[in-house]
Amino acid sequence: MKRTLITSSILMMLGTPAYAADDLTAIRQEIQQMKASYEARIQQLESRLAQTEAATKQADKKAEQADTKADLASQVAAVAAQPAPSRESAFNPAISLILAGTANHSSLSPSTYSIGGFIPSGGEVAPNARGFSLGESELAISANIDPDYRGNFVLAMAPDNTVGIENAFIQTLGLGYGLSAKAGRFYSDIGYLNKIHAHAWDFTDAPLVYKSFLGNQFADDGVQVKWIAPTDSLLVELGAEIGSGRSFPATTKDKNGSVAGALFAHVGGDYDESNSWRAGLSYLGVGAQDRSYTDVDALGAPTTNAFSGKSKTLIADFIWKWAPNGNSTVNSLKIQGEYMRRNEDGDLTCTGCATSTTGTLATTQSGWYLQTVYQFMPHWRVGLRHDSMSSGSVVLGTGLSAADFPILAAYSPSRNTVMMDYSPSEYSRFRVQYARDASRPTEIDNQFSLQYITSLGAHGAHTF
Repeated sequence: MKRTLITSSILMMLGTPAYAADDLTAIRQEIQQMKASYEARIQQLESRLAQTEAATKQADKKAEQADTKADLASQVAAVAAQPAPSRESAFNPAISLILAGTANHSSLSPSTYSIGGFIPSGGEVAPNARGFSLGESELAISANIDPDYRGNFVLAMAPDNTVGIENAFIQTLGLGYGLSAKAGRFYSDIGYLNKIHAHAWDFTDAPLVYKSFLGNQFADDGVQVKWIAPTDSLLVELGAEIGSGRSFPATTKDKNGSVAGALFAHVGGDYDESNSWRAGLSYLGVGAQDRSYTDVDALGAPTTNAFSGKSKTLIADFIWKWAPNGNSTVNSLKIQGEYMRRNEDGDLTCTGCATSTTGTLATTQSGWYLQTVYQFMPHWRVGLRHDSMSSGSVVLGTGLSAADFPILAAYSPSRNTVMMDYSPSEYSRFRVQYARDASRPTEIDNQFSLQYITSLGAHGAHTF
């Protein structure tokens, strides 16, 4: 019995390692299966997480878009709920009115005024009427028409109750490359003073050379093209104009195209913080047909004369401005001058002359002025101007007698003017002026003037 038990035990002990090896293999296989199952499960969970995150982002984006659309819809509804602007409020031009008046005393009658040695210009060049008189009033309207154009209209009302259109033009905005264009009726950019309206002058009237050569100011109906160089430190301005020749020294003609042309060039800039300058050259070429004026013949009888031909004028202008550190509210100084030289060549006809009928006329004449205006304290200025002209060369052809054209006799007109003005603000000015005028060959005219100028509404400053 014992032998049997021992034998069985030995056999069991010998068989145990085989069973153990099988169990280990089974365990390892089960672990591998569990790992594979867990990895597959994790991958599934990660995939579901990525899908969920993508879906959440898409939902958030749609929600934001929906909120934005809702905000826009709310804003549109708010705007739509507001009342639409009327046509009157949508169109809001700048409107200004210039009112001026004078009180004058002169030793000679303004009705007999003339500038000896020069063909009369026919403009309003005589001194203001004696006593109290209304100055020229201006009604100006300007506004942008659209992003590309603006318009300007100035209606002038003279003391004699006549009304005229001073300016009426359209002008480009932002044409690019420094270019601008203007079309309509406007003051030419020739010289310096010509384009400045009378109420912005430093004296009550224009210099003699402007009165004689341009009839105070040259304005025309036509087109202007201007170019300003894109520079920072130096102003360079070039321009050209063509027009109908509606004002002295031109006359309109029954023809297509232009009878007046102008060229101008200006340069300028800052010399330093306190000084600035500008200089320029201009040319005006016009045609005249039966440009008439009145005179007397050799016997003293009234005559009517008419010039037909070409008129060419060269202009040189210069201005210097000083203000301490650029601040002109207390002290400032302005020195301004222009020189003009004119050639006219054509035919001169006399109606009613005792000895003359028609012949040729050739003239070369010149004139200049120099003025300075000093602001010695806030609001107060004093000014001095000297005018000088030369009748130069006047050649009458065969058929014309110098005795029948006494106004063309050689003479050198001149004038000295002093003024003082007070400007309470940029909208008003009061001036006193005295001029010793030697325009007439025979007598000196002593002229005293008191003037007021006021501006109502929006009105831009006049600068370079």
